[in-house]
Parts: sequence; C-alpha cells; structure tokens
Amino acid sequence: MRILIIDDEPGMHDSYRHCFAPRPANQDALSAMAAELFGDEDGAEPAAEAAPEFRRTHVMQGVDGVSEIRKALAEGDPFSVAFIDIRMPPGIDGKETAKRIRALDPAINLVIVTGFSDFSPLEISRAAGPADKIFYIAKPFEVAEVTQMATALAKRWQVDLDLAAAREMLALQVVTLEEQSAELAANESHALHLANYDSLTDAPNRLAFLKALTERARGTEMFATAMLDLDRFKIVNDTLGHLAGDDMIRSVYALLAKSVPEGAMVARLGGDEFGILFDTLGEEAAIMTCERIVRDCSVSLKVFGHAVEASVSMGVVVTAAAPVSDPVHVLRRADLALNEAKRAGRGVVRAFDESMDESIRFRRRIEGGLSEAIVNRELSLAYQPIVARDGLEIVGFEALLRWNSPEYGAISPAMFIPIAEESNLIHELGDWVLGEALAELANWPGQYVSVNFSPRQFRRHNFVARLLEQVQQFGVAPARLQIEITETAIFDDADRAADTLYRLRQMGFKIALDDFGTGYSSLYNIRKFALDSLKIDRSFIDGMGRERESAAIVHSIIHLGRALGLGIIAEGVETEAQAQALRIAGASHLQGYYFARPVPAGQARAMAAAGHIEGKDDPGDAPLVYQPRTGTHA
Repeated sequence: MRILIIDDEPGMHDSYRHCFAPRPANQDALSAMAAELFGDEDGAEPAAEAAPEFRRTHVMQGVDGVSEIRKALAEGDPFSVAFIDIRMPPGIDGKETAKRIRALDPAINLVIVTGFSDFSPLEISRAAGPADKIFYIAKPFEVAEVTQMATALAKRWQVDLDLAAAREMLALQVVTLEEQSAELAANESHALHLANYDSLTDAPNRLAFLKALTERARGTEMFATAMLDLDRFKIVNDTLGHLAGDDMIRSVYALLAKSVPEGAMVARLGGDEFGILFDTLGEEAAIMTCERIVRDCSVSLKVFGHAVEASVSMGVVVTAAAPVSDPVHVLRRADLALNEAKRAGRGVVRAFDESMDESIRFRRRIEGGLSEAIVNRELSLAYQPIVARDGLEIVGFEALLRWNSPEYGAISPAMFIPIAEESNLIHELGDWVLGEALAELANWPGQYVSVNFSPRQFRRHNFVARLLEQVQQFGVAPARLQIEITETAIFDDADRAADTLYRLRQMGFKIALDDFGTGYSSLYNIRKFALDSLKIDRSFIDGMGRERESAAIVHSIIHLGRALGLGIIAEGVETEAQAQALRIAGASHLQGYYFARPVPAGQARAMAAAGHIEGKDDPGDAPLVYQPRTGTHA
C-alpha cells in the first residue's frame, strides 16, 4: 500500500518515519509472553491482524504532493492515503492541496494533520469532499493514531477498489445479458415472420390464415371464409416458366388486396390458392362480394412481357353468428365449394351447402362407432421410439392411438380424434390411452412414454389429480411419463395453464410442447410455462431440403430452445440427410420413419430391451428399419 506524507516541517517527517518503522524483533515474543501472563481463563486474546506494509513518499510542499499523485496515477500505482498538513508556507495550503489531489484521484483517502487550522472541517470537506473520504488527526499525534488510521484507510481503499471492479464486471454482465436477450427476441421475431408469412408475396400464409380463422370462430359475429385459385395457372407455368408463374401470383395478390372489403384478410395458402376472411351480413351478401372480387381479377396482366388473361374461381362459406367448435371444418367446406366452382367452369363463385359434403354424414357415423370402439376392443396403441441424437439410444416411445373399425377398416386419428374432442368421448378415450400406455411401461427397462393430451383433456378441472392417480395406480414414477400438449391447449387460459404445468413439473412429470412453430408460439409463452422440451413440427422437417424458410425456422427453434435450456425433439425425420442436418443444428432427440415406424407393443418391448435402434450404432449407417412412408402418420 502506498501512502503520501505532505508537511513542511522536517521534524514531522521524522515522526511519521518513527510511526511506520518496523517493530523490534523481540516485540512479538514480548506480546506472546504478555498474553500468556495476563490472558483470561478462557485463553489468550487472538493475535491482531498484521498491518499492511506501507510504501511511503515524503514531500515538503503541497504542489510537490499533487505532482506525486499525478505521477502515481500515470504509472498505475496510486496512493491509498495522503496525510496533509494545513499550513505549509510559502506554497499552497493544505485545503488547496487536498482540493487538487481530490480532483486528480477521487478514490484516495485524505487525512488532515494539523495543530491549528485556518479552515473549519466543513470548509475543507466542501473543497475536497466527499466527507466520508476526509479524516482528521491533531498535532501532536500518537504513533497508534497514525498507524491505525493508515491501516484502516488503506484496507478501506482496497475494499473500495474491489467493489468498483465487481460493479464494473456486473455492469458488463448485464450488458451481455441484454444483448443476448435482444438477439433472442430478434431470432424469435424473424422465426415468427418466416412461420407466418409467404416468402413470395409477403402475404400471410396458411398458418396465419388458420390462426385468424380460429380467432374469428371464437367470436359471435357472422363472417365469410372464401377460397380461390387461378384458372389455368398450370398453362402459364408450363409455357412461360415458373418465374413467370411467380410474377403472376404476385400480381394477383396485389389485385386481391385492393379488391377485398375493408378489414378483410387475404392469405396465400399455397401454390396459386388464396384464402379470404371478411365480415358479411349473410350468404347473399358474401356471394356478391366474391363475384366483385372475381370481376376485379379478370384482367389482362403483363407477365415478363407477355399478355396473360387472369381469371379466378371462388368458393365461400358463411359462418353464423355463434362460436364454431372446429374452424378447420370451415376451411374444408370453403375448399369443397371451390372445387364445385372449378367443376362449373372459369370465373365462377359457389357457396357451400351440405350436399357437397358426403364426409359430414360419414363423420356422424364415425362418431356413433367411436363410442363402441373401446368396449369392442377395436382400439390399440402403436409405439414410435424417440432416440438421442448421438448413439441412437432409445430414451422413450410416443404412444400413438390406432382404430381398426370392422365397418370402415383402419381410420386415421386425424379423422376420429377431432370428433372425440367435440364430445365427452375424448375423456373416456384419453383415460383408456393413458392406462394402456402406463401398463405397457412396466415392460420397459427405463424409457419413458410420451402421451398426447388434447386441449379439452388439459382443461379438465381434475386433470392433475387424474394423472397422479393413474401413475400411482400403475406404480409408475411421474418422470417416466411425458405429457405432450399443443400451445392451443394452453393459450385460452394462460394463467391457469401455467399453474397446471408448474404443478405437474413439481410432481416430476415431463412436459413437451408439441407441433412447435405452428401454434401461438412466442418467447413469452415459452418462458412463462414450465416445459422440458419443444417438438418441432414435422411440416418444417419435411420442408428443410426444399424450402430455405423451413430450414431457417428449424434452426431458429433449435437455437431458441437451447438458449432457454430446453430439449429439442425433431419429429417426422424420414431421410438420412434430415437426420444429419438436425444433428449438426443441435436437436437433442430425433423421431421418425428413418429410425422406426410406429410398432406394436411386443416389438416396442424388444426395442426397449435392446436400448438402441438395432444396427444403427454409427449415425452414418443406412437405416435398417426404415420403410417408405404411406398414408397418415399420427
């Protein structure tokens, strides 16, 4: 520790030297003897902490002291304490000296040492404050006064330096965290834009259109859903090329954006197909609006220097002023009406009616048969392995429901699950699936089972209690059950959902957010809800090799999940190229036909016992259990 002594009397410098002179060699021994002779019955007092070693600089005038301060700062070896006399003729006095020193070094501790001062302590403090860094000793002084003051202030000076360094480091860490947070937010915003907007036209895409349709369907206002596509568009692609076709699609979108009613939404659903949502007073008014749009789009367009006659066909369905249980059926009915319009010729508008939908009657028959399916043992579970990225260790299986109807044969879950969701059948069906999966879990050495839960199941008032009751009934640890839910299940009542997920996690259950990237995904939701992993929707995996946007979305989701400490499960992996790309991107787990199709319980037991995909120890090997994908994979 460095100290500076400023005094115009040589005798005072001798006094300071005496104060800081090394103690005699026998002093420690004498102190020990005194402690032994006079210590109390509980033992001698602990030895005093050793005083720091001081490096002293002595100067006779204030100006010289200021110069030493400036020099020490330039060398990076500052003083911790300065002892300053007040009267130092013929130079500047102690007050001015202290003022100049403080201006150079705000951290130094100043000790005013004087027998008589021309200035009050308040005046000195105002000139060379702050007050908590100015101290006073009266002349003549005792040795202990000076040494104890120097020791205490030197240690305090060091503590202040350490604290300032810690604060600076903390400030840097805060800046770093803010930068990381901004980067995550930017990645999320970019991923959301890619997920919700068409790259060709920058119009809302199918996903955004379905979100808007879902919001409309929850309300009580009448609205129309229209679908249209370009007549004879294939001819333009085939004769002028795909670039010309792209240019025509952009031109038609511009026409639609100008032609639709105020407040309407126009989205590109894919290819040459567009969707429109708008308010209407009834079916007749909706048809008139669509006919006007058809007329506005029946124009001659210049495409790459060629004149092309544009024409569109439209189908429309009007939704009554009441909440709709399944918005997807609204879109399907609009599509059926569009198909009818296309069969009728070019530039035609058709409104949906029940005669167009034979599937509605089929749906009613399916609903009736589903209620008997459990009793008649027509349901079964298939299990698809979930493997770790490296080594292909099987860590779990997703339980997938199958229904083999005597009347209709194998029925896709995509058909009967929505039907069950609309009625109380979903609870009975869900309880059966969970019971079967937990019973089968006992045959596996340690893997977990992943079970999908529908939004209606998740919102069941006793959902947590039912889960806990069933795992206890089967003697299964909660950590071996992964609950798969979509963001739709938790979006309607986010606070209640957050509480439910928190309680499930506290009990040990795993939580996976299914079909991530297709729902109401946001950084806020991911941070708010207690999750273990995100499952990237198969549509993005499928599009990785063909669409730059899909690959960008996949990479953004993986980056976001890893930054938040979440596992990333990529489902729908069907090719070696996809598997390798996902490994490199950082997905923690993989699932799909490339590794194994969903298998019956017996085969799943054998795979679980083996612990890995047979013959796939080297991730670069060709798949042994892969089969070409056919039909619906659920």
